[in-house]
Amino acid sequence: MDREEILRRSRAEKEDEGETYAADKGRRAGIIAFCAVFIVIVVFNFFTGQNNDAPFAMFWAYIAAEGWGKYRACGGRAHLWAVACGAVCALGGLACHILTVLRAGL
Repeated sequence: MDREEILRRSRAEKEDEGETYAADKGRRAGIIAFCAVFIVIVVFNFFTGQNNDAPFAMFWAYIAAEGWGKYRACGGRAHLWAVACGAVCALGGLACHILTVLRAGL
């Protein structure tokens, strides 16, 4: 494959490496911020006697969604297990949160 053919194929992909790099950097920063806020909320709720079902449901839903994206892109049993376990834990946490709120309101 010569240089011109490589350049032609690269241009045909219509994918900007700069945008991909920026999206990856932004995604990493978002993950770090999400985890930091999650930890603060869980610790705060622990010390104030609050329920942590909602934050854990969101955390596990995130794990399941990230695993699904990785599974679709790369395959692999580990990613599929992350999807299955994350989804079960997220649904369980969400159900516990809903039941707790409904019981408190009655």
